[in-house]
Amino acid sequence: MIRSKATTFFIHAAGWLVFLGFPLLFMNRTQQSSTGTYTVLFSPYYWLFCLTYIFMFYLNAWYLVPKFVFRKRYIWYGFIVLLLSGCVYFLQPFDNLLLHNLVKGNKPATTAVPNPQPIGPQITPTGIDSSAPNQQNMPFGPLPHEDLRMQDPSLKPTNRVIFIHQSGNIDMVGLFIFIIVMGLSVAIATVQKWQLTEQMVTRAEAEKAHAELSFLKAQINPHFLFNTLNNIYALSVTNSEHTSESIMKLSNIMRYVTDEVTEDFVLLQNEIDCINDYIDLQRLRLGKKTTLDFEVSGEINNQKIPPLILMTFIENVFKYGVSKHQRSVINICLRVNGNQMLFICKNTIFEKRPATERKGIGIANNRQRLQHIYPNKHRLDISSADGNFTVELEINA
Repeated sequence: MIRSKATTFFIHAAGWLVFLGFPLLFMNRTQQSSTGTYTVLFSPYYWLFCLTYIFMFYLNAWYLVPKFVFRKRYIWYGFIVLLLSGCVYFLQPFDNLLLHNLVKGNKPATTAVPNPQPIGPQITPTGIDSSAPNQQNMPFGPLPHEDLRMQDPSLKPTNRVIFIHQSGNIDMVGLFIFIIVMGLSVAIATVQKWQLTEQMVTRAEAEKAHAELSFLKAQINPHFLFNTLNNIYALSVTNSEHTSESIMKLSNIMRYVTDEVTEDFVLLQNEIDCINDYIDLQRLRLGKKTTLDFEVSGEINNQKIPPLILMTFIENVFKYGVSKHQRSVINICLRVNGNQMLFICKNTIFEKRPATERKGIGIANNRQRLQHIYPNKHRLDISSADGNFTVELEINA
């Protein structure tokens, strides 16, 4: 944010330096003396020209556009713009800058002119005297003091005051610059509004993703604990000698869920320990007709994964892949290679428990969590083939 504000400041500063320097370069070419630049720089008409447009630029960009254009109050905005253009018409900033500095540079206005000659072609008995000064050959038309002399030839040039507004004159260049300045200010205000909107949308999406992750984890935890408590309840009803051991395993799992599942990421080793406790807990109720194989390979150091991202799939394996009357096979494999992890779990599909039943919140939530946390960095394939239900998850952290 600070870098963005600094960049904006330097862009504005550079733009206004160019704008302030342009009149100096332009007027310097029209001056006869070597002090032309300083003459223009210390001229009040120069600062009238510059400050007029700077004021109107920021008035439009910071106040008028946000208050009227963005709120769709176009009639009021158009009325105010017409008033501002009227101010430019009255002030005539460009014509005053040009006229004042040309007159001051050529110095015809502060000295008396001996034997003043009438302005324009003279009518003589033989016709028009073309040798007389022709106002059409003057670069910018008659100057103000020459207008007075034409009205009363007895007046001699003396020190004079140049009024801001010259009646009957329209500063077309000043009005054109006004249109450009207003257009640029509207464009800049619109771009800033668009950037602010994009930032707000990005922030809202991030907050939404965080809220969704919190909600998904809140759904996963009770679902997992509910199934585990059911298993312990079944053992206690049968007065199994493994009931106390099951409670200890559940205590370890609950400690993991309570202390670490609130984090966005946990150590992979902690997730594996939780899986081992859960599998040991499930072994207590498995019969001889179920074959269970759990394998972990690779070097496990400080890799991290989202909590319970693997437990959801393992929980479904025991929920849908175990039968007391038919033989079943459960294979769970975890392979770790640096920051790459491959998890595969497979179980037998029973006719009374088709794979279509597996539409609970667990797998659906895991899909959403993976899309939020590992966009374009994971692969999740779930398939049913050859009587087996297979989940294959690959994560490239």
